[in-house]
Amino acid sequence: MSWLERSPIQGIINQLKPLPYPETDCSGKTIIVTGANVGLGLEAARHFVRLNAAKVILGCRNVEKGSQAKTDIETSTNRTGVAEVWQLDLTSFDSVKEFCQRAEKLHRLDVVVENAGVATGDFVQYEGYEQQITVNVISTFLMALLILPSLRRTATRFNVVPSLVIVTSDAHAYTSLTRARNAPSIFEALRGSAGMSGRYSNSKLLEVLVVRELATEMESSPKKPRVALNLVHPGLCKSKLFRHITWPISWIIAIGFLLLARTSEMGSRTLVSAALAGEETHGKYLGDCRMMEPSRFVRSEEGKRVQKRAYDELLGILEGVEPGITKNI
Repeated sequence: MSWLERSPIQGIINQLKPLPYPETDCSGKTIIVTGANVGLGLEAARHFVRLNAAKVILGCRNVEKGSQAKTDIETSTNRTGVAEVWQLDLTSFDSVKEFCQRAEKLHRLDVVVENAGVATGDFVQYEGYEQQITVNVISTFLMALLILPSLRRTATRFNVVPSLVIVTSDAHAYTSLTRARNAPSIFEALRGSAGMSGRYSNSKLLEVLVVRELATEMESSPKKPRVALNLVHPGLCKSKLFRHITWPISWIIAIGFLLLARTSEMGSRTLVSAALAGEETHGKYLGDCRMMEPSRFVRSEEGKRVQKRAYDELLGILEGVEPGITKNI
């Protein structure tokens, strides 16, 4: 179950426990990490370069900061010519499309870690939706479905099981989408400014629900071979995710960070573990470098009904953005 539903003491123990240091060789692999110029994404990309990946693509909104991250990685690993910086702005559907079109030209693509996300209390809309819904949900799955054919081609060509990792959060357990799921449309209910205090948790719950449904659909798809799609919760980490949160919540988060937060490097180990875990993690929720259960709501009968409804609504939105995209499933 989610650590938020376990005993507080056990949750604290798990949060403070050191995680396994990544040692799996990545020779020959091409890996994409989004949100890779800071925090978890930067440290995960650094691990992949250190583990001998042939190419590690840093998907970054700010190319200049991405270039600084690339230099940092090259200096710390003593490996040059491996990391590349590609522009990716999840507030723009066109940017996501351009990124995935570029990825189609890669000779192989073994791993995609969708780490980029946003957490904020400020109401701003991008592409007609509140930014956390646009970035954390719609653009995240727009990218997932657009890049899936590239992963499948690699699976066929090299007889491997590529991985598609969605970085989520145990914050999904803070919500059950009560207001949105009782509205005529879940995504329409989350389009406006009402309920902003819970919007990040809502976006994370939608990620969990959609991945579980998508994983099931992929299993029944005639488009073989397999791609391992999973979710990973990195734990509370000292990253830049909450940099847009304002006072007084920012102070509460700061205290939590001071007492419990993992370093970005420690948290990034969960991302690397999920990316290299294999086919047995398909459709699963991971944390602390192992498989876990999502929240009780997700596992409930009502959660399953909301899961199907949210998934169907999202596919409708994605078809409007990129007609025919659902054929990639």
